[in-house]
Amino acid sequence: MIRPGVTLGGRYRLEERIAGGGMGDVWRGTDDVLGRTVAVKILLPALLDEPGFAERFRGEARTMATINHPGVVDVYDYGSDQQIAFLVMEYVEGDALSRTLSRVGRLTPARTMALVAQAADALQAAHANGIVHRDVKPGNLLVRTNGTLVLTDFGIARSALVGQLTVAGAVLGTASYISPEQAAGDVATSASDVYALGVVAYQCLSGHRPFDGSTPIEIAMKHVRETPRPLPGDIPPAVRAIVDRAMAKDPSARWPSAAAMATVARQAASSLTTSIQPPVSQPVHTPGPASPAPSHPQSGAARAAVSRPVSGARGAASVPPANVPSSPPPPMPPPYRPQPGPAANGYSPPVAPSAKPENSFGRQVLVVLAVVLALLVLLCAGVISFLLRHGNGNFAADNALGYNSSSTAILRSGVVVDPVSVASYRLMKADAQFGWIRPNEGRQTL
Repeated sequence: MIRPGVTLGGRYRLEERIAGGGMGDVWRGTDDVLGRTVAVKILLPALLDEPGFAERFRGEARTMATINHPGVVDVYDYGSDQQIAFLVMEYVEGDALSRTLSRVGRLTPARTMALVAQAADALQAAHANGIVHRDVKPGNLLVRTNGTLVLTDFGIARSALVGQLTVAGAVLGTASYISPEQAAGDVATSASDVYALGVVAYQCLSGHRPFDGSTPIEIAMKHVRETPRPLPGDIPPAVRAIVDRAMAKDPSARWPSAAAMATVARQAASSLTTSIQPPVSQPVHTPGPASPAPSHPQSGAARAAVSRPVSGARGAASVPPANVPSSPPPPMPPPYRPQPGPAANGYSPPVAPSAKPENSFGRQVLVVLAVVLALLVLLCAGVISFLLRHGNGNFAADNALGYNSSSTAILRSGVVVDPVSVASYRLMKADAQFGWIRPNEGRQTL
């Protein structure tokens, strides 16, 4: 019984079932010999009972292993163990396109065309090796995390019994993506893969398959007889034309090869991607002269005679017509170069003014502030000195002079007296003591 932990072929240990289909189940496993993660597809036991199936599948697996293309899954090994046939392939880290569509519904035209181009490149690599996929569908298109696409399950749908159409044969492939010739029982060709890829593109753009039905036979017959519903109106005409041609009923009316389909799909994706990018801003060239107008005045007639100068390149100098005289620009004064020291005759040249007048203004403001501050300091010092001299310290000064004036007592008593009168009184008393005579001093108050 198949379960996690079972080892096939003595080296491939199964770990987790990751997908399933008409041919069997796909498991994520580990190659114990090389120590790498692999994908192991285990075929259904009923397929081994079909005559010649095992040998035919082994030969196709060997052929698939020779394909060297980044869009084709690598086939590592094929074997059987206890009536179990298995195919060992590259393990692709990513999601199947079918899972993405079930999650988001539909893709943008640009994204759809980019994926179709990659899938068509992978199909072309298989067709060049004589391999027809026969089962192109979103479940077999794996998208890596970096956006690249890988096509898996090459050739293994050859004997998948999807639906019985006739007593003599069986349908090969999935009914929802089968080509009309396959549904009619004809041999599948590379054009059949192109049709199936067109159906995948239709589903990506519209969010649904072109045909639905209750049974696989009903769906397959619709591919043969009916026309699919038109794509949504927001699909660009170029993309619509690519899908319609790929899904033509007549194989000869389709794209001649998968490579041709890849080319047109890639061109459409590139044009759509470019159209949605924001335009690059270009420099705006304003009309007018390329050089500034001359500073010297001109008469009205001269200005009327001068035509608008035209420059050949941005920033080139404009040349006025030859018949119009033009005055040369005034000579520029020689630049001032200060001398390093005084001249020989003792004269020192004047120092050039500062290039930054705002610095001189700042220094002037600082000087004014310093002067004001000094005046404030002197004023405060004078007030303090006056208070000390006529306040607490005037008693000692009067004793030193040898008198004790009544004005001092008045000041100490707290009575407000006119300072001028007190000062005049002191001066007169001092003059009388030292014998000085001051004429015109006015009347004296004792």
